[in-house]
Amino acid sequence: MRSVKILFGLSIIAATTFTSADTDVTLIGDTEMPEAVHSEAFIQMRSMVGKWQGKLTQSSGNVVDTSSEFRLVSNGNTITEKLIEDGVEMLTTYTDQDGELVVKHYCALGTEPVFKVSNLTSKTLKIELDAAESNYHPGHHSFVNSMQWTPDPKDESMVVVDATIFLNGELQAQQTVLQRAN
Repeated sequence: MRSVKILFGLSIIAATTFTSADTDVTLIGDTEMPEAVHSEAFIQMRSMVGKWQGKLTQSSGNVVDTSSEFRLVSNGNTITEKLIEDGVEMLTTYTDQDGELVVKHYCALGTEPVFKVSNLTSKTLKIELDAAESNYHPGHHSFVNSMQWTPDPKDESMVVVDATIFLNGELQAQQTVLQRAN
C-alpha cells in the first residue's frame, strides 16, 4: 500500500511540474500576473525589440549617428526605447491603454509629448501628437509632432523612421534609417 501512495504522490508532483512548465504564468511572490491582450499597433512595435543603429538626416541636411535599443518590460506590457542621437540620450515608452497604443517621448528638447496612432497598416505605423494629452503649441514649445516606422520591404533588418518636429515654431521633417544590430 505504501508503494501505491508514493507512486500516486510522485504522479501528482510530475503532473504539477508538467502543467507549470506548459503555462507561461508570471508570478511576483504568490501573485499571478494576468495575461494582457495587446493592440495591433503594440504588436507591430514589439517587432522592434532589439538593438538598432543608423543615421539621422535632419531637415538642414546634417547627418548624425543614432541608435535605439527597444526592450520589452513589465511582464511584456511596455516597450522602452533608449534612443541616442548624436550622443544625446532620450527615452520613449510604448504601452496600451484601453486597447490603444500610447507613446510617450521624453525628449532632449525638454518636452514630453504623448502620441496616439494615426495610421496603421500591415507594414507602417504612424503616430501623431495627442493634443488632449500634450498641451504644446508650436509658437511656445519645441516638440516632436509625429513619427512613422516603415520596414524596408526588401530587407527586414532595415527600417525607416520619418518624424516631424516643431522647432522654434517651424515644422521640420527628418528621417532616420536604422539597421538591426542584433
